[in-house]
Amino acid sequence: MKILQIINSLESGGAEKLLLETIPLYQKAGIEMDILLLWDNDHPFTMALKKLNCCKVYVLNKSYNNKDIYSVANILKLRRYLKKYHIAHVHLFPAQYFVPLANIMNGNRAKLIFTEHNTTNNRIKNYFYKIIDKYFYKLYTLQIAITYEIKNIFQKEYNLPTKFYKVIENGVDLQKIKKATKYSKFQISNLISETDKLIIQVSAFREQKDQDTLIKSLVELPKNIKLILVGDGERKSLCQDLVKKLNLENRIVFLGQRMDVPELLKSSDYVVLSSKYEGLSLSSIEGMASGRPFLASNVPGLKELVDGAGILFEQGNVRELVTKILELENNPSFYNQVAQACQVRSMNFDIHTMVDKHIKLYRKIYKN
Repeated sequence: MKILQIINSLESGGAEKLLLETIPLYQKAGIEMDILLLWDNDHPFTMALKKLNCCKVYVLNKSYNNKDIYSVANILKLRRYLKKYHIAHVHLFPAQYFVPLANIMNGNRAKLIFTEHNTTNNRIKNYFYKIIDKYFYKLYTLQIAITYEIKNIFQKEYNLPTKFYKVIENGVDLQKIKKATKYSKFQISNLISETDKLIIQVSAFREQKDQDTLIKSLVELPKNIKLILVGDGERKSLCQDLVKKLNLENRIVFLGQRMDVPELLKSSDYVVLSSKYEGLSLSSIEGMASGRPFLASNVPGLKELVDGAGILFEQGNVRELVTKILELENNPSFYNQVAQACQVRSMNFDIHTMVDKHIKLYRKIYKN
């Protein structure tokens, strides 16, 4: 059984990190698996995967360019790779459209699986695009939803049969986070001293993640509370401009894409995710597993994970976020209670459980 994972790139994000961490585990379990990227600029995740030398990494376009990425020529390029595999597991748009068309041209030789990583997307709100989406979904053997909420939303919107959906929740390497050692804070940046309190958000700089709300909260928080932002993306420069506008250059550090997230989480005092919507965020699970209080916006994909363990605040509400952080800061007992509850909740999301469920599904589809 040969499986090809197909995703736009390994630039940053939960789906991308998930592939980096799980492909070696699939190979260890005896599953022959490779990966194909629509584009790549030698991103850290890609380089890390290549360094592991555990799979083939195919790249259709060497750099990001809208003209190339959305070109129908990618369909022709995909054809020759799909021929070699029994199952293609697809993630994100536009790969979501290209792969089924390439498979049709190959006589539907490969079985196709698509994973839905979020509770919503731009197309689901548009009647015309929903019709196109539904057509392409029907070209897949099934859709994996990473939460029951995602499954229910997409089943309602597209009215596809229940058997088309399979729920497999994301997981993280809990042992890796447990074994991580914290840095001295001044090692992270010379703007940070050991007496400072650190907030961290790990997320790509996209509209969805709304780092703006967290940045604005620093204005109302004590000056010894500082923020580190981990990740890259198209909105990073806009967030840097906002930091300058608010005169927060000495309190907010942009660390870019990092491979030592567990250590950075352990070195922080608060973990925040201020997203407008999510699926089942890996950074959320990692944050909760780190032994630090986790605060998240009260939105689909985060509410279900965090409620009853971490702290929820109204999305975009700077004042409420500030209040919640200060409640934790001023009450050590409450701080420890929330941190412990988060850690317990994270134990439900082990990466090995997720991999085992995927392997069983792959084998079932291959057998059929």
